[in-house]
Amino acid sequence: MPDFRVVVIGAGLGGLALAQGLRQAGVEVAVYERDAALTSRRQGYRLHLDSEAHDCLLRLLPSHLGKLFLATAGMPDPRFVLLDEQLNQVMSQHSGQTTDFAVDRLVLRQILLSGIEDAVVFGKQFRGYETGSDGRVTAHFADGSQTGGDVLVAADGVNSVVRKQYLPHARVVDTGVRQIYGTIPLTQHTRALFDDTMFGIFTAVAGRERTFLGIAPVEFPEPPQDAAARLAPGTRLPPTSDYMTCSFGARREWFGDNLSTMSGPDLHEIMSEGVRGWHARVREIVAHCDPATMFAFPLRTSVPISPWPATPITLVGDAIHAMSPAAGAGACTALRDADRLTSALTAVKTGAHNLVDAIRDYESDMTDHGFTMVRTAAANGQRFLGQDPLPGQPS
Repeated sequence: MPDFRVVVIGAGLGGLALAQGLRQAGVEVAVYERDAALTSRRQGYRLHLDSEAHDCLLRLLPSHLGKLFLATAGMPDPRFVLLDEQLNQVMSQHSGQTTDFAVDRLVLRQILLSGIEDAVVFGKQFRGYETGSDGRVTAHFADGSQTGGDVLVAADGVNSVVRKQYLPHARVVDTGVRQIYGTIPLTQHTRALFDDTMFGIFTAVAGRERTFLGIAPVEFPEPPQDAAARLAPGTRLPPTSDYMTCSFGARREWFGDNLSTMSGPDLHEIMSEGVRGWHARVREIVAHCDPATMFAFPLRTSVPISPWPATPITLVGDAIHAMSPAAGAGACTALRDADRLTSALTAVKTGAHNLVDAIRDYESDMTDHGFTMVRTAAANGQRFLGQDPLPGQPS
């Protein structure tokens, strides 16, 4: 298919990674993102990537950007640790991976955008699509413009507009848990607040009333801007330094008020109140969480669905299998999707595979893996975070 074109809705991790992979394979790709820029919304800080996600990224990125990713990815101790509110160890579990990585979300997104800026259009709000008699798909935008392609990929996240039209029966539900996120700069003083057990992939401190505090490090092998200047001079990375993520979560009934409208200082006050009576070091950790970095949102999850007939429309990442963070697998699964879909669409471009058959094979693998991780994350979240059971699963 010499004029094969892929239209991607959404410039999150999955959408940008897919675009990088397709660009490397010589497939024409265009990405449309509703936000005005990568930095328009706070979407989180640290991401956990496992060995498979690492391998996917190195296949999808050109060599110099793969090296930049490695130069900006920390390698925490491969353990998940659970402590009680007085910092007594309750559980310690090895991740089971050969290597785990802790990366900054914005740094990774900037790396994924590098070199494909000409293929990404910001400020384009997707409204819907239609499929023509020739099988091509036309995407329509809020400003009245439209674009066509042989494939339309939903990479527009948990609130996917594409999914709502294409798979209206696919549900995303509230888990019943709310979480406040912030960061603590790792200085000589603040590092002393964290012992060695807290520098693993993730450390959870469980309190009463199903409250919990989560902490996890982001430590750069070298400053991201220095790494970019050395390895990819055209890539602009944010001026960030080592930090510890700090999150506080509880059931929605515990919070009561609408967290989404609260200021950073108000959220910091809630977090501080939540750990009152906990170990003095926990209270000190929370005291150092920067209110300017704090935001809150509800934890949501997709509900697995049965397979659907393959068409030139498909999905990646949270657009189809959003999950609780309790498995640390959301970003990993999105990158896995991008890698598998890149291979499938490259085979179509070269004539080695029929389009619908290629998408069917991709979706079979994607849903098997993605929905398995949704169920795993839901079970972990029910056990450790107090979230609601996944609909249709044992309570």
